[in-house]
Amino acid sequence: MYTVETFLFRYELEKAMAFVDHLQQVFTPHHLPNPTDAEITTFLDIPCQMSLPIKPFSSKEVVEALAHTSICKAPGFDLISGKVLKELPRKAITLLTILYNSILRLSYYPLLWKFVQITMIPKPSKTVDVTSYRPISLLPISSKVFEKLLLKRLRSDVDLLALLPDYQFGFRTGHSTFHQMHRVVHEVAKGLEGQQLCTSAFLDVAQAFDKVWHTGLLYKLKTTLPGPYYLLLKTYLHSRYFQVKYNSSYSTCHEVLPGVLQGSAIGPLIYLIFTANLPTTDHTTIATFADDTGLLAVHTDPIVTSQQLQHHLNILQAWFDKWKIKINQAKSAHVTFTTKHTLCPLVTMNNVLIPMQTYVKYLELRLDQSLTWRTHIKAKRQHLNPKL
Repeated sequence: MYTVETFLFRYELEKAMAFVDHLQQVFTPHHLPNPTDAEITTFLDIPCQMSLPIKPFSSKEVVEALAHTSICKAPGFDLISGKVLKELPRKAITLLTILYNSILRLSYYPLLWKFVQITMIPKPSKTVDVTSYRPISLLPISSKVFEKLLLKRLRSDVDLLALLPDYQFGFRTGHSTFHQMHRVVHEVAKGLEGQQLCTSAFLDVAQAFDKVWHTGLLYKLKTTLPGPYYLLLKTYLHSRYFQVKYNSSYSTCHEVLPGVLQGSAIGPLIYLIFTANLPTTDHTTIATFADDTGLLAVHTDPIVTSQQLQHHLNILQAWFDKWKIKINQAKSAHVTFTTKHTLCPLVTMNNVLIPMQTYVKYLELRLDQSLTWRTHIKAKRQHLNPKL
């Protein structure tokens, strides 16, 4: 005879397994044909050039990193919270420092730290479906402390300013969404003031962080970072596993094949390195904030403007195919900013038309065709009315 507790347990377990089936599809790489796959694999088999080892961490650095650890963050599967780490005695911090330095010396990332527990949070105003939940990854906090220390060491050993392009404003010190929004608005306003047409394409990268191709990512890490960092990040990416927690039920464990963890400290930087060589042209402006990508072309002739934008899109499509990145054309937007009644011809991505829209939402800004801000102000009023 089933009790209420048994029924709830079976329901929660079935729900957790439904989330697992969905996430397994998310954590499956894009199977896009690439003629350079063999060349990339051959390059990865070549031994790394000799480099100086990574400078070991001191106990003082570990103490400072633990001091900046939030006690409000949820712990991973090991249930070691930030508050516990903050109250460690001096001897335990010494042992933790030895552990961190052993990881640097051996270029081996612990397997238990690569185990992520995922909690599904429902999105607002969505239907009840597995796709209407947002996955929140919970990693062991001790591993996140190590990542912060490694990221600090990487910034001191590698010139990231020279490594990352100027048009990328995501996850960078001294850069924010406001700076990128101001840059895009300034480019559009400058074209309108000069009685020119500004045609733009804002691309939606399908599951950008979750679908990063590991082989291609390792190729770029090997060509840009010193050998010890590459070898350590190689073990950091491989053999990752996830488990879904739904209320009090836990699913079975499954391997994560592609992607970088968004909840990690070093994951965003790895993604920026992966997309650092995004192609540019002389006649267009590119604006990226992490995976949010916008292209703008300005000219007096609408046909020439669209041709310049289409040329850049064609170059980007070849680059996306090479690195197994997929663009969702249906969720992308093509907007012509103008004060006239003339619109630029349509543009395509991978022979699929990008939908023409009267406004676009970019980094929480709603930019209408004439840059009047009516659409943006209306949306903000609707957002604030319930709170008032």
